[in-house]
Amino acid sequence: MTQDVIALTPQMPDTGTVLAGLLAGGPDLLVNRAGDGSVAQLCTAAGQALVSLEAPRYVQVPGEVARLLGPDVHAESPVWWTEVRATSSVEGAARLAGSVAGRLVAVHGGDVWPREAGHTEVVTDLADAVAEATPLGVDLLTEKAAVVIQGRPVIAATTWLTDVVRNAARTGYELQLVTPPSTRLTFPARTLLDGLPSRWVVSDPECGYYDGLSGSVLHWHDGRFTHAAADSPRIADAFRPRTGTEDEQQLLLSIRTVHPADEHLVLGGALEQAWRTLTGAPPAGWATSEPVSVPWSPRQLTDLARTRAQQSLPTWAVAIGTPDRPAVATVRTARTHLGVEEHITLAVGYRAGQSTPVDTIPELAESLAARHNLATMIVQLRTARADLTTSAHHEPPPVPLSFTLGRDAVAELDADRTPFAPTRLGPAARPALHYALGEGTDPAAWQRLRQINDYLATSTSGS
Repeated sequence: MTQDVIALTPQMPDTGTVLAGLLAGGPDLLVNRAGDGSVAQLCTAAGQALVSLEAPRYVQVPGEVARLLGPDVHAESPVWWTEVRATSSVEGAARLAGSVAGRLVAVHGGDVWPREAGHTEVVTDLADAVAEATPLGVDLLTEKAAVVIQGRPVIAATTWLTDVVRNAARTGYELQLVTPPSTRLTFPARTLLDGLPSRWVVSDPECGYYDGLSGSVLHWHDGRFTHAAADSPRIADAFRPRTGTEDEQQLLLSIRTVHPADEHLVLGGALEQAWRTLTGAPPAGWATSEPVSVPWSPRQLTDLARTRAQQSLPTWAVAIGTPDRPAVATVRTARTHLGVEEHITLAVGYRAGQSTPVDTIPELAESLAARHNLATMIVQLRTARADLTTSAHHEPPPVPLSFTLGRDAVAELDADRTPFAPTRLGPAARPALHYALGEGTDPAAWQRLRQINDYLATSTSGS
């Protein structure tokens, strides 16, 4: 299992402190640079990578440390977050990672997570370590799968995980993330894995392996984890629903906008409008991975997206809310033949006794259509954890509440006929169409949404 150790310090680790930390392995280990130069690796003379040290991140967003590491960590934003990751293929590498992190904290103060991993002793017995070569961060590489074993209580969409996902997709491997049953995925981590050849594999001491999202019993076969019974997958007993969150809900919005590509464009307006409508405040922070480190800034998001678009690259970002109002979103921005597209997935959590503001959705839809170039929006409701993490237990699927079609898409329809009567939003000459599909409890709403999609597929101009 890959061992992650995090140094949380009130001051930025300076060059001298980092070098002192890297000397935790003694003089016989080499320091190499990896990635874009922001990662330092401790390696043996034979080139075996033992530990990677990522560039410190200044986490300024309140509550972010507790969200990802738990409430018992004695560090609060703003704080410098430095990840140290040990390879799982060499015994003793995890102790080396603990010493690197412990030395950073010994100089600058703060805390090591997990606390029991931190120390300052020199680990001198790894210079001759030899292991089967795999990319650092991947525990097993077969012809079909890249297997990553993690023991963190919360798996986040860290820089490391986004790199592993990107490399697995680029090289054609199926990514398989193996965790204990107590592990949860953050909303961005789950979103990151969606749509990719990937699987969340839960290792349960009583029932073996099962899929953390579907509950299907798994076994190791032909170089990867796959269904134990191909014809009729069996559901693991450990996947049964857990009590305690049955009165909590998540409101899920999938928003797509299409903007003209010009120098005056500022991204993030649709996301901020939705956030303000549903929570009463804008996002608290944003970043291209977790932990979310900097305060919310549409201008900075736009500058990054514009720079990456010049390299023909999309931009993927995460935004979060304040601790007292759980909300998190992922935003994918790309330049297409239509213009600049934003694909936003926003989740807002509601604890027991809190009401979901579903009555504000039509108002939000009209505002997005009028001011933020809305193309489509689907709103869904589900019974699930208010903290917006996903546990390895059954959760009811989301149920659609509404579907909104933006003005440009409506203008392309051949005829003014739909399977259900929509509400017209905006000017009569150029309206958006808003379809109420139900109250979020009737699964038949999915059938209504499919009927609308079928109608749109056959009714656009040129079809």
